[in-house]
Amino acid sequence: MTATRQLTYLDAIAEALAIEMENDPDVIVLGTDVGGDFGGAFKVTKRVAAQFGPLRVKNMPMTELAFIGAANGMALMGMRPVVEVQFADFISTGFDSIVQYAATTHYRWGASVPWVIRAPSDGGIRSGPFHSQNPEAWFVHTPGLKVVAPATPEDAKGLLLAAIRDDNPVIYFEAKPLYRSLKGPVSDGSAAIPLGVARIARAGDDLSIITYGSTVHDSVQAADEVAGDGISVEVIDLRSLKPMDTDAILESVAKTGRALVVHAANRMAGVGAEVAAFIGEEAFGDLDAPVRRLGGLDIPIPFSPPLEDAYRVGPHSIVQAIREMVAW
Repeated sequence: MTATRQLTYLDAIAEALAIEMENDPDVIVLGTDVGGDFGGAFKVTKRVAAQFGPLRVKNMPMTELAFIGAANGMALMGMRPVVEVQFADFISTGFDSIVQYAATTHYRWGASVPWVIRAPSDGGIRSGPFHSQNPEAWFVHTPGLKVVAPATPEDAKGLLLAAIRDDNPVIYFEAKPLYRSLKGPVSDGSAAIPLGVARIARAGDDLSIITYGSTVHDSVQAADEVAGDGISVEVIDLRSLKPMDTDAILESVAKTGRALVVHAANRMAGVGAEVAAFIGEEAFGDLDAPVRRLGGLDIPIPFSPPLEDAYRVGPHSIVQAIREMVAW
């Protein structure tokens, strides 16, 4: 039987990197300040930098377009690069290499581009508009990419193992507010969690919340609060945004008859819009209330702590939405 230990979300990611680098010499880590004594902006790569040295953990200039482009070339030559962008916001400078080249290569001439981009996303650490964004919708919209957003230490490890082993380019969004604040059981060994399979984070019968990343925990907290009023809420953690486990969504909505989609990213044209549209098209007959979405405000993320709190989705706003939907 596989043993488990209590690890932080950050340590689970670091463990997955170490396992794959040990098992596969073609796995290489690159990014700004990932190597040496620094070990990355959040110290995620400090362990592998010490273990594998500068030939496997390579510091790059602060030019994301260049080193994501280099990762494309490495992947085409048979390597499996794992790129760290210090903050998910900085991925925009490498956009061309991702969406024009990596995402289309297999379609254009059948070649695999097996890289992973690790992108620390989300706010909550008072870093303002250039270090707090959730840009996952850009990449979910792009054919040829896979997109992952783990919410627990167990999933952070297992999904990263699967992402590195995948022959497609994978964007792996890490919820940086969870790095050191969240600890949970993580399995020993090197078993991957398949991409495209959601999990039930909390079972319920009256309303389904479909969510991912940090808002999984906000949603579970809100569900626990309304349980005192006799409202039973099911929380579906998508885990993988592309491919998306649409069967899990339909099964939950068929059971509860209500669907609330929650994410930390801006509400406008976010992943929640696609999920809500899918439910409206495929599960309309099961609904007892309109589908509802919660997301961040359509503004740049403020530096001010009170203003950022007003921007972000949290348990209070989720509780309010649940009560309104159940009463509809």
